[in-house]
Amino acid sequence: MPLDEALLKVRGIAKSYGTVVALRSADLTVRPGESHALLGANGAGKSTLVKIITGVLHRDAGSITMAGEPVELRSPADGYAKGIATVFQDPAMVPDLTIEQNLKLTGTDTAAVTRRLVEFGIGELSLAERTRDVPLPFLRMLDLARALTHRPRLLVLDEITAALPADLATTVFDVMARHISGGGSVLFISHRLEEVVRHCSMCTVFRDGGDVASFPPRAGGEQRIVQSMLGETVGQMAEETVGARRGPVERTDRPPRLVVENLRAGPLRDVSFSVRPGEVLGVTGLEGQGQDMLFEVLAGAQRAREGRVVVDGEEISPRHPATAIRHGLALVPSDRSVALLPQRSIRENIALSSRARPSRWGPISMKKENRAVSHAVERLSIDTRAASQARRLSGGNQQKLTIGRWLAEGFTTLLLFDPTRGIDIGTKRQIYTLVRELADNGAAVVLYTSELREIELVCDRAVVLYHGEIVAELPADAGEEAILSAAHGFVGEPEEAR
Repeated sequence: MPLDEALLKVRGIAKSYGTVVALRSADLTVRPGESHALLGANGAGKSTLVKIITGVLHRDAGSITMAGEPVELRSPADGYAKGIATVFQDPAMVPDLTIEQNLKLTGTDTAAVTRRLVEFGIGELSLAERTRDVPLPFLRMLDLARALTHRPRLLVLDEITAALPADLATTVFDVMARHISGGGSVLFISHRLEEVVRHCSMCTVFRDGGDVASFPPRAGGEQRIVQSMLGETVGQMAEETVGARRGPVERTDRPPRLVVENLRAGPLRDVSFSVRPGEVLGVTGLEGQGQDMLFEVLAGAQRAREGRVVVDGEEISPRHPATAIRHGLALVPSDRSVALLPQRSIRENIALSSRARPSRWGPISMKKENRAVSHAVERLSIDTRAASQARRLSGGNQQKLTIGRWLAEGFTTLLLFDPTRGIDIGTKRQIYTLVRELADNGAAVVLYTSELREIELVCDRAVVLYHGEIVAELPADAGEEAILSAAHGFVGEPEEAR
């Protein structure tokens, strides 16, 4: 195929859900040997287009051609047949089945997947394990391995790196480079703009359900991308976010709100730290270092073998989420699907937290509840066009919903686990600003992030996990190199978490 001939050409694609317009008239062209980024704010229509070109959804209007031939895609199997393989934004696995059973459902060569997993450095993952027990980053790599076994001409990666630590993200970029060098093409969807500039040769920006610009991302970099998406610059956003931070909290100012001492659970070994009111403590580390377990223990979803958890001077044993909630510990998980009632309304999802505390059971003040819900919706600019069901919201608005739930209730000890995963840059800024405002108003925040630049943007200091231990405590402005070095274990004697 000549290089100037399009591998994928999309013209005038439209899709609506009742009165909600997801795509108005979208165009996209991907050429052979091209790594093409599809960009835009949450709700711009990116994921809808991906589902249309992979046969998951049917378009209302428009045309699709592959290598110059018109195609009608009515299922993902049709996509595979045409040379399109996709790693979707959410794992395409049945939770209660084993990995091997899931692979057999799609007729995938299990031996080929195993070889790919070894190449990815996660060959220890057992195909006999139930997928619900597999960490999300490994599920993303499993989906990638499965997609590659179909030998696609076009590999579609929808927010795959959003859930990945730095080492696995690097593996994905290596896979992309090899796929392109072999004559294939990649359609790459990401909100991490530095990844786009570094690894993509072309990008198309969507806004309000249509394409608004297409250019090489290195021509103007992040600045031009943000301006195309939102009409403002990266510098403006960084100044507003970092400028909102008052600086590191004085440790002698107030007693700690949350104290963790010698915590042991799963891979965690003698983890100790404290967080004071008004402080945002960052937690970071490569995948599998115990960060998931730490947040699950604090939220009452897992039990610790040893150690103490103290909230406002009172030692607690969070053996159930209700216990943690009763003591003011509120968890916002990265996987919004487990935090939401997808078929319930925006109002019901936000109001849920006020009914989670046994002390609040009894007659419900609808007036008070409506006021709290309205405040959360307004404060977070939640799109209410699809207010009747949370599942109809974009990923960014769903994540706002999970945060808005605790904002409405007024919790002041927040556990945020990768809260901006898969979120567009404009929504990220809203969340950054909200986190800083909550801290300024006295909240204590523990924030795990897989995106290292967020440490400097949002946090006052950070602790780094390695092999289940805190090996370093760093100031927020320590820089990505220092954090990554600690995350890989390149430190001297572990610093005591203070």
